[in-house]
Amino acid sequence: MFRERLLARERMLGTFLKLPTTQVVEMLGPLGYDFVVIDQEHAPLDRGITDLMILAARASNIAPLVRIAEFSAATILSALDCGAMGIMVPHVNSVEKAEAVAQSCRYAGGTRGFAGLTRASTWGSVAGAQHMKAQDRQVACIVMIEDQDAIEHAEAIARVDGVDALFIGRGDLTASFGNDPDAGSKVAEISRKVAAAAREAGVPLLMLPTTRDDFEFAKGLGASALLLSSDHGFIRSAAAKTIKDFSD
Repeated sequence: MFRERLLARERMLGTFLKLPTTQVVEMLGPLGYDFVVIDQEHAPLDRGITDLMILAARASNIAPLVRIAEFSAATILSALDCGAMGIMVPHVNSVEKAEAVAQSCRYAGGTRGFAGLTRASTWGSVAGAQHMKAQDRQVACIVMIEDQDAIEHAEAIARVDGVDALFIGRGDLTASFGNDPDAGSKVAEISRKVAAAAREAGVPLLMLPTTRDDFEFAKGLGASALLLSSDHGFIRSAAAKTIKDFSD
């Protein structure tokens, strides 16, 4: 299971999905990707297509995670009932918000609403108590540190009961510095601080490297689950290469 592998710090590679389709997920399956993050935050993915993409991922032996657009218990519940194996929540900048997120992901000690006939419960083929125990064991709760006011709270956020991992959102952090020419070095230093916070709290780290050198940087910080581009990125890079190859 994804959460077990995440907590064991196994090296896993994934990508973001932004296109409202199942076919991309099915293509990625045979290629060896470990997980996908269905990106409701930055893509037009409603509950219906998210449900189908989760189904396609599970059928393709890829762990489906969902990055919700903004925190709400109802949005998390929907994704989990559809069979998501993990939830990623953006802009978690306080312990209080991290606690609310974690509680929404859990039955025991949490606030997750119960439904006995869902994909997550294999359509009622297991008893309710067994289903709740299995979900609490299998669902990964990942919070994103991507705001400057979250940095000083990163370790405390990571120590919240039920938070399984931190994701460093370097895109938003970089954007927060505007036109500052030193933004890159400042975000690199922030990344080191957040990575140290994750290590001190004993939780795994996720990152999105953009180049091979950046991949090595992320690994050096201790990131064990790494996201490589997105379906948008794959299409653009392949299309750019193809037109260049045939235009020369």
